Amino acid sequence: MVGLMTKPELGDRSLVPQLDAAAYLAHAAISPLSAPVCERVSEVALGYAEGGMTGFVRWTPPLQTLREQLASLIGAQAQDIGFVSNTTHGVIDIAYSLPWNAGDRVLVFEGEFPANVTPWQRAALEFDLQLCWLGLDAFHRSKEEGLEALRAELQNGLRLVAVSAVQYKTGLRMPLPEMAALCQEHGAELFVDAIQSLGVTPIDVSCGIDYLSSGSHKGLMGAEGAGFVYVAPSRVEQLRPRLAGWLSHEDPAAFLVGDHAQLRYDKPFQKSARIFEIGTPNVIGLNALCASVDLLSQLGVEAIHAHCNRYIDALEAGLQERGFRSFRSSERSSRSTLLSVQAPDGARVSRLAAGLRKQGVICNTPDGLLRFSPHWPNAVSEVPRVLEAVDGLLR
Repeated sequence: MVGLMTKPELGDRSLVPQLDAAAYLAHAAISPLSAPVCERVSEVALGYAEGGMTGFVRWTPPLQTLREQLASLIGAQAQDIGFVSNTTHGVIDIAYSLPWNAGDRVLVFEGEFPANVTPWQRAALEFDLQLCWLGLDAFHRSKEEGLEALRAELQNGLRLVAVSAVQYKTGLRMPLPEMAALCQEHGAELFVDAIQSLGVTPIDVSCGIDYLSSGSHKGLMGAEGAGFVYVAPSRVEQLRPRLAGWLSHEDPAAFLVGDHAQLRYDKPFQKSARIFEIGTPNVIGLNALCASVDLLSQLGVEAIHAHCNRYIDALEAGLQERGFRSFRSSERSSRSTLLSVQAPDGARVSRLAAGLRKQGVICNTPDGLLRFSPHWPNAVSEVPRVLEAVDGLLR
C-alpha cells in the first residue's frame, strides 16, 4: 500500500499516483486525494460494510486524534474544535449563534468569496443588524493602508469583522494578527474564513482570532463534506445555540448504553465548539481528513508555504515575461500560495484555461483571472512545461 510505505516529500508525486495532470495547479479549488487518504476511506468504508454499527464504533475514536491535529495546526486546544460539514456551515453556525443586539454593525469585505458574505447578509436581516462593506483595494496597495481603512471603520463602532485569511481571487494574505489587535482595541470580534489558508499558509488563532471556519477539500487535501469550526474559549459562554441538535448536549448518547433508562431532553448544552456538532458526523470524510493532516504535519505548513512560493516565483516570472499581469503582493508577508494573473490583451482567460487543461495543466479562472495554486506534491521542475503550454496557446 503506497501510503503506508512512502513518506511525503516536497515536490514528490509518489503519494498521488493516480493523478493524471502533468501539473495540477487547482488546489485552491479542489485538491486530488492522496493514496493515504484513499486507503483510509476504503478502510473505513470496508469497516462499515463488514459490521455496520461496529464500523462506527471502530472509526469514531480516531476523530479525537483529528481534533487534536487540527487544534495543533491553528494553535488552539482540542476542546476549541467542532466538526461541521464545510466552511459555509461554520460561518452560518457562528452568524446565528451570537447574542446580537438590533443595530449591531458587522463588517464584510467587497470582493470576498460569497461563503463569507451570504450568511452575514442573512443574519443581518434576521437580527436587524447593519452590514458594512470595506473594499480590499487598500490592502492590495499596502498592509498599512488597509489597516488604517479598517481602523476608521472600527472607530465608527463594529461588533464583528468577517474576513478570509487568504483572498480567493488574488491570493492576498490578510494581516490577521494586526487585524485581531485592532479589533480587540475597539471591542470588536474577528471571524476568519480559513479554507484558502489551512494546509498551505500558516495561521495561528492565538493572535486574537475569535472564530474560524474551514472545509477540508482545498489546502488540507481532504474530501468534500468535512470541516471544522473554532471558537475561542473566551467566547464560548456567550453562544446561543439557536441551531443546536441532539449531539449539542452534554453526554448526549448516555441513554443509548447501560442497563437503565436515561433519556432526557433537558441536559445542558456543551460549553465548547462541539455545540455545533448537531448530528451524526461524517466519519468517512473526517477520517480522510485525519490521514491528510497527518501528511501535512510531517511536512510542516511553513515548509509547504515556502516550497509553493518557490514554485510561484518561477511561474510568475515566466508569465510576466509573456505579458501577463500578476496580482501577487509585492510584500512577502502578504503572499499566500495562490498566483492570479490577468491575460495579455486579446487573450481570453476561459480559452487559455481550457487549452491548458487539454495539455494537462489544471488551473482555475476566478472572476476573470487565471489562477494557479500548487501544493506540496508539485515540483518546481513542472514550471517550464506549464510555460511551454502557455506559449503554444498564445501563438
